[in-house]
Amino acid sequence: MSTDELRKRTIARNEEAEAGDQLTKSDTNSSRENLQSNLRDSEIDSEDDKNGRKESIDLSSNIPSGTNKAPHMLETLLQDLPDKWKNWVVRGVFSFLMLSFFLVVIYGGPLALMITTLVVQVKCFQEIINIGYSVYRIHGLPWFRSLSWYFLITSNYFFYGESLVEYFGVLINRTDFLRVLVTYHRFISFCLYCCGFVLFVLSLVKKYYMKQFSLFAWTHVALLIVVTQSYLIIKNIFEGLIWFIVPVSMIICNDIMAYVFGFFFGKTPLIKLSPKKTWEGFIGGGISTVIFGFMISHVMCQFPYFVCPIEYSETLEKMTMDCEPGPLFRLTSYKLPLFLGGFLSTFGLPDSISVYPFVFHSLPLSLFSSIIGPFGGFFASGFKRAFKIKDFGDVIPGHGGIMDRFDCQFLMATFVNVYISSFIQTPSPQKLLTQVLYLKPEQQLQLYHMLRESLENRNIIIPNV
Repeated sequence: MSTDELRKRTIARNEEAEAGDQLTKSDTNSSRENLQSNLRDSEIDSEDDKNGRKESIDLSSNIPSGTNKAPHMLETLLQDLPDKWKNWVVRGVFSFLMLSFFLVVIYGGPLALMITTLVVQVKCFQEIINIGYSVYRIHGLPWFRSLSWYFLITSNYFFYGESLVEYFGVLINRTDFLRVLVTYHRFISFCLYCCGFVLFVLSLVKKYYMKQFSLFAWTHVALLIVVTQSYLIIKNIFEGLIWFIVPVSMIICNDIMAYVFGFFFGKTPLIKLSPKKTWEGFIGGGISTVIFGFMISHVMCQFPYFVCPIEYSETLEKMTMDCEPGPLFRLTSYKLPLFLGGFLSTFGLPDSISVYPFVFHSLPLSLFSSIIGPFGGFFASGFKRAFKIKDFGDVIPGHGGIMDRFDCQFLMATFVNVYISSFIQTPSPQKLLTQVLYLKPEQQLQLYHMLRESLENRNIIIPNV
């Protein structure tokens, strides 16, 4: 074999070896790319994430806004006004309509107030949940929309059932069927929740786990914000309409007066979350609310209809609001400080004043509604800014959604309930009787003898000979 042939064979073998190495490298690179692609896909939670995972959340086109919305007829009448004054008139008109509706509901009594509270609760829940659906862009997952409403119904069954047990216990215990529901109310509520929990787990879909769990948390936060607060509002109503009307009116007064003072005198920004809020509006609204609180409290204390708690009367066999007003709602004479009393005496004026004690309690309520209450609105503003929306909805022209009007009310309801239980509430014979009726007959008899013996020992009743 010649030297040229050997050289050619060696070159051919080297070329084959290089081609094999290149093919091996190509296969290795391809395998590595496939592995990396699979890893990326496994990190993607849903198919929507493949189209721009770092996409910013902007729901301005999905959630309707009511701030700049007005009925066509009103829009036509105000078309020549500047936008600032047009919005002022629209807000004023619908504020008047809402106040009128509020007075009509108060006239309707406790039942009308409770129904209105329930309707507002459902609408607020719907507005919050709709934002959640829009954020996560999920419209085809099984059961989730139904489960959100199922949890709302279950929560209402639990909380409203607690109210029925507490305030209607005497009446419910007369019916065997209702007595069973009352006795096992919390167990039934827990079972209902567990059913919803199991259905949620069964509804989980691969590639959507993160979004489904996020919406599950979203639903429960909405329930915490809306349902528990409306339950506390109902409890406040049962303590007497004054505990509902006065705090709600304070929030309304503060909202209106802060807007008016800010509109005409506002120059100094208050908080970045809500650029239109000013210190002038904040301070003017606070002072107006304190004055308004003293006035409305003094007026309402004069009517038993507003101050009497709602209780079931066994004699009349119905719910009543007739009572002898307690010490909190009776005119009480207070001696003025010595230096002030002496000064007034020189002019022949009395050195004491007569005031309803509830008026003094209106001061912390008005301070909370004007100082802390607005932060409920700031919280809602931050929430809306996070999703680039102007309002929660467009139900109320010039104002937005229902949640836009009740963001401060829910915070106020919690404070009022805590204030009543901490400083006002005393043991109620009606509630104690409800608990006694749940005892076994022999336990009730034992309690009767113990109570009778105690009363006899204290000479409250005369012992039988």
